[in-house]
Amino acid sequence: MTRVAVIGEALVDVIRGVPHPGGSPVNVAVGLARLGMDVSMTTRIGSDEHGRLIEEHVTGSGVALLDGSVVDERTSAAVVVLDDEGVARYDFDVVWDLPPVDLASFDLVHIGSIGAYLEPGASVVNDALEAVDRRTLVSFDPNIRPALIGPRAEAIVQTERLAAASHVVKLSDEDAAWLYPGESLEGVLRRFQALGVRLAIATRGPAGCVALADDIVLDVPARPVVVADTVGAGDAFMSGLLAAVAADEGAAVVAAGGAPALGWAHVLQVALESAAITVSRPGANPPWSAELPL
Repeated sequence: MTRVAVIGEALVDVIRGVPHPGGSPVNVAVGLARLGMDVSMTTRIGSDEHGRLIEEHVTGSGVALLDGSVVDERTSAAVVVLDDEGVARYDFDVVWDLPPVDLASFDLVHIGSIGAYLEPGASVVNDALEAVDRRTLVSFDPNIRPALIGPRAEAIVQTERLAAASHVVKLSDEDAAWLYPGESLEGVLRRFQALGVRLAIATRGPAGCVALADDIVLDVPARPVVVADTVGAGDAFMSGLLAAVAADEGAAVVAAGGAPALGWAHVLQVALESAAITVSRPGANPPWSAELPL
């Protein structure tokens, strides 16, 4: 079984006054565990009621919290406002620090979102990745939150630093537009490919995704779906994508320069189906393996 480490923030999403476990890396970790991966997570949650809510959520889906993830402080939070179409906007109250992380025993490492940018934790993430063997598959989702990550120029430097350490990068069209205003999605993906990324993907909401793999552009549409809300959609795409990549020892194959046995188009189709299932029901509720054949 593929051993996965996820590093990133955990928080509660407060939706209409009700707290729900959240944070992009948490959603990815839960999604991967539900799809049969052996998932461990390094994060930061408090020993308060919100922290216990998150801990019960992740462990209930099979995610193991690594030592140092629970601290005697408050848990970070995001107030979520949904518009008339169920699209989410976030107001954050986040603290991000964590102890040194050893990633030597893992086959796949995923990093992303606020935890990739917000100090002092972001420096710990950088240090951990520098020590990772290149044969370990590394994935990165910027999941840009402009209010938290500082000036654009600094965010671009960190984005490209982390992308250069990654085999797989997924970002949304909104992330790409904020990082590189006026540049085409394909142009942004080619930036990442030039840094050494094997598979670079831009999601486009209901329009599906466009990806660049081995210098081939793939444009894959999403199936129509009745949307409950978009909370966790990109994260479900990411977990579906990584589970499809890692199937049948694919993590090692991709890290070594190969491609998944069923090909990149199949990987993207699984990712889109994972997102479609998630947006069809309220909250960040990614599919289980019985719902999403790989």
